[in-house]
Amino acid sequence: MLFNLRILLNNAALRNGHNFVVRHFRCGQPLQNKVQLKGRDLLTLKNFTGEEIKYMLWLSADLKFRIKQKGEYLPLLQGKSLGMIFEKRSTRTRLSTETGFALLGGHPCFLTTQDIHLGVNESLTDTARVLSSMTDAVLARVYKQSDLDILAKEASIPIVNGLSDLYHPIQILADYLTLQEHYGSLKGLTLSWIGDGNNILHSIMMSAAKFGMHLQAATPKGYEPDPNITKLAEQYAKENGTKLSLTNDPLEAARGGNVLITDTWISMGQEEEKKKRLQAFQGYQVTMKTAKVAASDWTFLHCLPRKPEEVDDEVFYSPRSLVFPEAENRKWTIMAVMVSLLTDYSPQLQKPKF
Repeated sequence: MLFNLRILLNNAALRNGHNFVVRHFRCGQPLQNKVQLKGRDLLTLKNFTGEEIKYMLWLSADLKFRIKQKGEYLPLLQGKSLGMIFEKRSTRTRLSTETGFALLGGHPCFLTTQDIHLGVNESLTDTARVLSSMTDAVLARVYKQSDLDILAKEASIPIVNGLSDLYHPIQILADYLTLQEHYGSLKGLTLSWIGDGNNILHSIMMSAAKFGMHLQAATPKGYEPDPNITKLAEQYAKENGTKLSLTNDPLEAARGGNVLITDTWISMGQEEEKKKRLQAFQGYQVTMKTAKVAASDWTFLHCLPRKPEEVDDEVFYSPRSLVFPEAENRKWTIMAVMVSLLTDYSPQLQKPKF
């Protein structure tokens, strides 16, 4: 019925000398989408408004519903290729991106340090220009955010941050989609971070207030988030009327929190600091004792891989833990990122409440 309506309208338009394509209709009305992300880079959520981030989550929900629930085949990326640069290994980032891009009809090409040495065998400028001539987008998982900035400056195609020392934006999109599915809305939630002041926390700080979410973060002394990021997060909280609390007390951060969140204490490249870090993070394990001071509807997130010292089995495998839906949503959100940056597709699903 919808397909026939499009044909009739397009034929009528052509007879009247107009050339346009009718895209998506619901109840006889075209979807109005004012957000346009095509051609953009995704280096940090700092560069995106709340409405733009909500759009990517809406698109994630749309793709998940149409492909997973309805069994539709949507070759939205047919004929497109993706360069995947991985200086750091990963299970979820690689699998979600490769399978998701292929599911949409595209061709992902995986490049490790065995294949490409950023800024070593070839300058970042030259690498960016070569990749721009052969692929439609690049997802790069790197050690330094500055490398991503150079790639984005020199490339003529979208560059997506698959993880850096400062940010991990695509992880946070999966987290927010998971919370939206569970709670029905993000506005008013209190996020309780207990752990390192790392790239995950930085990405939450650059986005939570834009949804009306409060953030309470506990980090050990000496492991606080970046001061410049903290300053900007304070500004976001003020602009959006949310609360931002930074402390060195895990229970203080957990008190009243809807979502308990932690991450690895020892990231790749920090192995030599292991003994020092394990000592500094004593008392930061998330347990049922932590959960007792949280809100009655508390849930738990961890981006994985997880170590028992970060969260015990009782919490990690409890019905309150959303870690495995969170992991699956890495796929739907990265698919939405690629579709939004590379196509003009608009979601057909009713926009979720945020």
